[in-house]
Amino acid sequence: MLFAIPFPALPTPPSWFPGHMNRFSKQLPALLSRTDVVLELRDARLPLTSINQNLEGAIRKWRAERGRDSTLIAPTPASVPGYGGMICERIVVLNKRDLVPEWGIEPFRKAMASRFPDQIVHFASCNKSRDMKTLSELLVNIAKTNPHAIEMNVLVVGMPNVGKSTLLNSLRNFGIAGRTSKALQTSAQPGHTRTLSTRLKISENPLIYSYDSPGVMLPFLGKGEQGAERGVKLALIAGIKESLYDVEGLVNYLLYRLNILDPVSPAYLKVLPPGSQPTTDVDDFLDQMASRLGMRLRGGDVDTSRAARWFVDWWRKEGGLISASAPKSLVFAADGPQERQQPHQQQHQYQHQPQHQHQHQHQQHAGPPTLRRGWGFDFEWTADPTNVDSSTVEQKMGKCIDACVRTAEEHEQAGGGISQTQEKKRAWQEKLAKRAAKNKAKFIGRKGI
Repeated sequence: MLFAIPFPALPTPPSWFPGHMNRFSKQLPALLSRTDVVLELRDARLPLTSINQNLEGAIRKWRAERGRDSTLIAPTPASVPGYGGMICERIVVLNKRDLVPEWGIEPFRKAMASRFPDQIVHFASCNKSRDMKTLSELLVNIAKTNPHAIEMNVLVVGMPNVGKSTLLNSLRNFGIAGRTSKALQTSAQPGHTRTLSTRLKISENPLIYSYDSPGVMLPFLGKGEQGAERGVKLALIAGIKESLYDVEGLVNYLLYRLNILDPVSPAYLKVLPPGSQPTTDVDDFLDQMASRLGMRLRGGDVDTSRAARWFVDWWRKEGGLISASAPKSLVFAADGPQERQQPHQQQHQYQHQPQHQHQHQHQQHAGPPTLRRGWGFDFEWTADPTNVDSSTVEQKMGKCIDACVRTAEEHEQAGGGISQTQEKKRAWQEKLAKRAAKNKAKFIGRKGI
């Protein structure tokens, strides 16, 4: 069992915001004006990290215009019954539910409902017929709440590679009678969908249409440790181009996370030699795995780079399912304190601090054994083996959510949403605008004389 799990060194986050993402961000307010339901997809492994804060402002304004938030803007005619726009719902779909432990789903749902009552949280896996049928029935029931509307329009949004196109293809199978063809192309690589799709019928009775949208990444992942950890998480789920990262750095963080999810028997033991013990040493881990898999270079040395790429791919396809079976309660083999630790050596290109949304509690050296536990990649807390009921898990998750929201607000107020390069570009554009206004005023003054 691991009681001491050091936090790994993290690379500086890259910037990846192609032009098609910027174009869609500008189109979003107009699209929302003719939208009845916003269906936001997030990855269940990253229910907080896969929130795109840049979409939040536009969605809040949309709800205000529909009369759902009178504190911001006066309601428009869209909120009048019979107008056809009375429906205004936001559904948050946590996709790939089979890759997170089942014991945390209901506590997370309750924690979110108590903090965001305007959001309908739905866990699903696009390859599970029962999940897709439940989501389809949810959309149909929402459409029936306004029988005066001729149709209901759904806009699907989310970060890259969270499964938007796959989900819409699955929904068509339940809403359209007979055999349906694959309407949208999908890819395992982020950024495949670059333009807004044409209207796609996903239900015939009632009539429901949907738009598939490009995945939109944050223009800037953030400064310091928060941005560094966010970038690595998104790269691991293929939400950002993996080529922007050193794959061995991704393995280092993945090893840490799998240890947190199950410090007794982490999922990666399946790919190590029989009898191996949990480890926090990424170099030793890659050596063992490369040796077992027979990955060697000319001369006989182990090929750790190839092993690292294989391990990330294995986790995405198989290891995630194994780690999702981690139990809520653990059998403790030893007593002792445990806390989230920092690496001992400093490297100038890495960030070492843990992100703010985790709870940092230092344990006493006496009393019952405690250790760090987690759910998905966004939740981490100090676990007490004597108290593992669902209400306790909900409370722990709630504190993580509160910390995440608080950090996001502080980050935005401090200007952390844009990089230094973007700040310089904005300042230069403002300077040019002032200069142009000044020259225009001079020209008008001279013409008046």
